Amino acid sequence: MSEFDEKTRVTQVVQQPSPAESAGNDCVVVIYTKEPGLLGKRFVLDRNQIGIGRGADNVIVLDGDSVSRRHAQIERRSNRWYVVDNGSTNGTYLNEEQIVREAPLNNSDRLKVGPTILKFLSGADAEAKYHEEIYRMTIVDGLTQIHNKRYLYEALEREVLRARRHGRPLSILMFDIDFFKRVNDQYGHLAGDYVLRELARVVQGRIRRDEVFARYGGEEFVIALPETPLEGAVSLAENLRARVAEHTFVFQGERIPVTVSIGAAVLAPDDKTATELVQRADEKLYEAKRGGRNRVCH
Repeated sequence: MSEFDEKTRVTQVVQQPSPAESAGNDCVVVIYTKEPGLLGKRFVLDRNQIGIGRGADNVIVLDGDSVSRRHAQIERRSNRWYVVDNGSTNGTYLNEEQIVREAPLNNSDRLKVGPTILKFLSGADAEAKYHEEIYRMTIVDGLTQIHNKRYLYEALEREVLRARRHGRPLSILMFDIDFFKRVNDQYGHLAGDYVLRELARVVQGRIRRDEVFARYGGEEFVIALPETPLEGAVSLAENLRARVAEHTFVFQGERIPVTVSIGAAVLAPDDKTATELVQRADEKLYEAKRGGRNRVCH
């Protein structure tokens, strides 16, 4: 699979605030969405009640089958903002926890409505935080909160040069979730989003500081392993495969079985770019999938 494969291409679309928006302080910013043109959009909380939902009468209009017509609202009460769920069909989530009816908002909280995630920014420095968030969106995946494909390739190109200069090994692991479409079809897309986030959390706990863990696209992930020979990469891959298979994924009371297939590759003498290394790991990943899934190939 090439670096520029259509399915996994990362496109950052950022809508800049208008002068009228810039006058406000407290706001919410879209940090993850499946709607073109919405990523990076800022909604200033300039009234006491901000509606969120599929209906055109909302201030924040979101598409998606999992979004109710009047899904939720943000309300100001006694100098504090609250998020209120309006009895939506699929619920409103605050920092990945479903709210029962309402909950107060704190600075940097993440609000999820359907497939869209908004980040609440508050205080006199909200404008500066907004610009920091826009930059962060260029290197971090909004859903899983790990690095994205763009950051991965920038880091890999640096590591390839360093490995060549010092004659040190550089390995990568590429993996994806087995039968992920089945998860979405059987449990719903909100459950699929949960699985992606929870998987990232499980794997992140095993990553060292000098390693780079990134969402490559869709349900695919990559780990760059500087100073690691192929044998070490395969050992880590087997450990991660087992961890994921043994982990309990539960969404809205339903247990979701999750396994991963992993391909491992090490920088070869004739690799000229990071892309060639990724392509070979990708080939091993698909070998693992063809071999029955829930396994490691190298």
